[in-house]
Formats: sequence, structure tokens, C-alpha cells
Amino acid sequence: MLVSQLTSSRGLRASRDCGSHGARYVARVTTNDEIKRLAVVEVPLERDGFLRSLVRHLSGALQDVVGLSEASGFVTIVGQRMGDEINAAYRAQCGVRSTLSRAQVTAVLVDLKRRIQGDFYVIDESEDKIVLGNRACPFGDRVLDRPALCMMTSNVFGRIASENLGYAKVVIDKAIANHDPECRVVVYLKASDESRAAEGREYIKG
Repeated sequence: MLVSQLTSSRGLRASRDCGSHGARYVARVTTNDEIKRLAVVEVPLERDGFLRSLVRHLSGALQDVVGLSEASGFVTIVGQRMGDEINAAYRAQCGVRSTLSRAQVTAVLVDLKRRIQGDFYVIDESEDKIVLGNRACPFGDRVLDRPALCMMTSNVFGRIASENLGYAKVVIDKAIANHDPECRVVVYLKASDESRAAEGREYIKG
């Protein structure tokens, strides 16, 4: 009788153990199957889109918490640092030890935006100013209602222009962020009555 009970008890424990391992095995198979299935599902998520959304939400949170002006200030700090890095990179690649010419600065502004999927083009260029249009924002539709992000363009452009030409004032007349069909950016290279009357940010070398 005792032997029978022990045998029965051991069999029950073995059955439970087997069931437990079996459940874990089934769970592993199910998880692996789901991982393989999801690998081919069209989920609108990839690195570039993720980073754009991240920037959009960060700028939106700043605008909501501290206001547009303060949020633009935070973006300004980042833009200045990026402007310095980009300026140094183009100088090195162009083999320029001192400063870029006005024509080179204009070309750099257009080219850098092209490389990050913007679509800037020259509307007008003179000794006094560079006028640029833009048909596509590098941030895509994530820039809508996030005008603070325009300070990235202002500071990168302003930093590059001023460090090479001595002075710049960047005015964003139109912006896709504000639902304009295109952007229009004026980079003044000299202080004038026209530049002083325009609302923008000034940048001075140094």
C-alpha cells in the first residue's frame, strides 16, 4: 500500500514537472513564432521616423511647458553647436584653412539641407543677402505646428554665414512648420535698414 502511494505520488510530481516544462516550451515556440511573424509586418516604425517623432515630441513638450520663445532658446543652443560642427566639416572637405567665400557659404547652406532630405534652393543672392526657398523640411510632417524647430535652421545658417563672412541675420519669412506651402529664409550678410526692420536673429563671428 505504501509503495503504491509513493509510486503514485512520484508519478504525479513527474507529470506536473513535465507539464510545466511543456508549457514553457510552448511559450517559447509561440514567442518565436510571433517574433518571426512581426518581422514581416508593415509597422510604420524605423530609425529615421522614430528620431523625427522624438524631436517633434521633445520640441512640443518644451513649447507646451515653457512657451515658444523659451523652447526656441533651447533649440538655439543645439543649433549653434551643430552649426559649428557642420562648418568645420565643410571647411575641411573644401580644403579651406581660413573662411569660405559667399558663393561657398550659399552652396553649403543648400547642400547641407539636401544631405538631410531638405529641398532648399537659391531665390536671390547678392553681397547683402542670400534668399532661399525650401520645398521639403528634413523633419517631414513632424515639423507641423513646431516652429521652435525652425531655430535649428536659423542657427545653423546663421552660425555658418557669420563665422565665414563676419555677420549674419537670419529671417524666416515663411515656414512649413506654420503650414506655409514652402519655407522662405533670408540670410542678411550686412546690417542695413532692411535687415534692421526684419524680425530675426543676428549672429556675429566669434
